[in-house]
Formats: sequence, C-alpha cells, structure tokens
Amino acid sequence: MGSLSIWHWIIVLLVVMVLFGGRGKISSLMGDFAQGIKAFKKGMSEDEKSADAKSEPVKTIEAGGSATKTEAERRAEGVRS
Repeated sequence: MGSLSIWHWIIVLLVVMVLFGGRGKISSLMGDFAQGIKAFKKGMSEDEKSADAKSEPVKTIEAGGSATKTEAERRAEGVRS
C-alpha cells in the first residue's frame, strides 16, 4: 500500500463535489463553519471578560495558622506583641 497520487486526490475531490452538489453548497458549508468559529471565539472572549470582572481578592495564609486577617486584627496583634 503506497501513498495516494495526485490522480487519486482529483477523483476523491470530484466525488465529494458530486455528493455535495458542487454549486454553492460547499461554499455555504464553509461559510457556516467560519461563522461557528467566530461565534466560539466571541463566546470565549466574553467568558474571559466575565471571569476577570468576578475575580475575588487573593487571600493569604500566614505562618501563625489563621486564615485571613483584617487590617484591624493585624494592628491589634502588633500592639499586643
């Protein structure tokens, strides 16, 4: 089994054109495919924008073992020490 020659590809192309009608159907299919890709990209960019807008502030864990501390709690600990 060898590779397909140019004649094989031409025959395959002709069969595909006959099956799909060849007259505008392939171009309309490709147009629909392109519109689908554009819609997908638009949806992905909207998801990224909404994710950026909804992001929460970063919470840190200090070595003392407590989770997040407010500014007032940090100042109070500084006074006690």
